[in-house]
Order: sequence, then structure tokens, then C-alpha cells
Amino acid sequence: MHHGMLTIYKEAGYTSSDAVARLRGILRMRKIGHTGTLDPDAQGVLPMCLGNATRICELIADREKEYVAVMRLGIKTDTQDMSGNVLFRMEDDEMLSRLSTEERIRSAAASFVGEIDQVPPMYSAVKINGKRLYDMARKGITVERKPRRITIYSIRVEKIEPPLVTMRICCSKGTYIRTLCEDIGEALGTGAAMQSLLRTRVGQFFLGEARTLDEVERIAKTSPEELPLLIRPVDSFFEDLPAGICAADALRLLKNGNPLTTEDLSFPGSSSDPLVQTGASRESQDRTGAGQTENGFSTAERSASGEIPPRAPLPGLNPADKVIRVYDDRGVFYGLYVKKQRQNRFTAYKMFLPEG
Repeated sequence: MHHGMLTIYKEAGYTSSDAVARLRGILRMRKIGHTGTLDPDAQGVLPMCLGNATRICELIADREKEYVAVMRLGIKTDTQDMSGNVLFRMEDDEMLSRLSTEERIRSAAASFVGEIDQVPPMYSAVKINGKRLYDMARKGITVERKPRRITIYSIRVEKIEPPLVTMRICCSKGTYIRTLCEDIGEALGTGAAMQSLLRTRVGQFFLGEARTLDEVERIAKTSPEELPLLIRPVDSFFEDLPAGICAADALRLLKNGNPLTTEDLSFPGSSSDPLVQTGASRESQDRTGAGQTENGFSTAERSASGEIPPRAPLPGLNPADKVIRVYDDRGVFYGLYVKKQRQNRFTAYKMFLPEG
């Protein structure tokens, strides 16, 4: 069985769940989960968690996303993209007369940067009273939806060729790019719908490393020994946390997930106390060396739209809690331990016990 994260390039025409089902067949293993839904017509980065990495599906899904979206001005549809029924269409001459300058488009897009409230679209997987919105929408039912607080970290308008506008967007979990396009169209007074969507990044999972399911299937059949080269080790997701080595005489405690003291751990290569670092984002102190690579994956990659937003504290923890990765003396990763305020020992936070 494989353990780790595999970055899939989801092609248009099937759902994220379809991708999971096919990958299970390719790898002949059941324990696979995806890390965030992409619309069937959307393409791009879809990290898959294999084996014990399924324990961090939600953590990956919580990371910020980056997209390249093409917005079509002068139109409005019931799905907020070009797959839906047209509700409104503006003549090109009228649309162009309302878009006096390119700067007006850029300013309208920029006005959505920051924390905003966004109403989920009717054609979405959001549940209200136990029912999916898209099931109700297909029956012609529209219900009131409560706005959700999201964060747009950046919007960069890359190309303007009316009626099409290409934007690169970095945003938080739960953002609907279709809705953002429609809202920008409303701000411009022209209406808008999303024409195409490419997800280029989820957290530290980038488009450049993504492989299509056809590629993975070909490698699995013809060069299975190369499959591990495509899979990120589980601990690489936590590369921004300090690494501690468990002493041999405390290994039994580690294997059982028991608490560890500072005497049970060493922090090689650290010139200062690593415990001044918190569970929030910090410079990488990966055991392979800051900015180097592990299994061919960069530990210092950056978003095309700028710096990656800081990682929030892990669920259930505070910024002041001290979180570390723990390995045995052979470099085998066992899990995350946390030292809370006013405690003098580390307790298990999330374990990824190796097989055997």
C-alpha cells in the first residue's frame, strides 16, 4: 500500500469523486481520499491522499487555493458559468460603453480582495436542511442561503480582451469562483459568468507536479517502480514545523502514542530552542535542509501570485502551542506532538504509525 500525497491533474468532464474511484482501480487500493471538490467542468490540481495520509485530507482542504479563471462579461446564467441557461445577455456595444477603461475592470476586481461575505450558488454541493442545493436547483427550487465569510488574498487581472477577462485568484477554502465572477460583473453593471477555471495550486501542491490519471495509469502499468517518485511523503505537508528525534530508550512510548518529555527528544541541527516556534507558519526547518528537496518536491516553492499566505494553527490548537514532527533514530516519521502552555511534556496530536 502507498502512503502519502499524489497531486492529480483533474481534467474536465468528471467529478472529484470519479477521480478517486479511478485512482483506486489504478493503484489497487481502497484507502484514497481527495482534498476538495472541483466542479466537473473545472481542471487542475487535485491532491489525493493515500493510505495513512487520508488522516490529513481535511488539513489539505483547509489550505488556500489559487485559480486562473476566464470571466465572460455581458452575460448572466443560472449556474454562474457558461454551462447554464442564459438569464441575461447584453449587447456588445452597450457592454463596451460601460467599460470605459481597463482600469475600471481592474478596480472592480480589486474591490473584492480581503475578507468578504459570499452567498453560495444554488448549483453547489452545500446542504440546507439535509438537502443539496444543486438537487433543489435542478427542480427549479430556489432557497435563501446565508452568506459565508471567505478571504480573497489576491486578484491579478492578467488579460483583458472584451468580453473575456483572465484573472489569477488566490483565495481561502469555500470560495466559489463562479460567484466571484458574477459579483464582479454586477459591480461593473454588465453581468458576468465564468467561462473556464483552472486550479493551479492547493497549499504547497502546485500545477507543475500534477499528473493526469492517464499518466499515473501508464506509469503503474509500465514502470511501477517509478510510482513512489510521484508521491509526497506525509511529513512533507508539515515541513514548516520543527523536527525532533526520539531517543531509542523512549521509542516504546512513541510507538504507543504516549507523552514524551524534552529529555526523550533531540533537535539536531537546531542552533536555538526550536520550541520558540509555534504551530502557525514559520520558516522551513525540514530535516533535509531548508529550501532543499525531498522526493523531488521543493520545500520553498512560491505561488505565482506572490507569497503563500501563512498557515493557520492546526485545528484544536492555539498559536502559542508548540508543535513538532517526531521521528525515530532511523528517520522514520511517527507523527505530530504538541506542547501546550504550562505543560512540561509533549502529547500526541496526530499519529502516522509506520507499517510493520
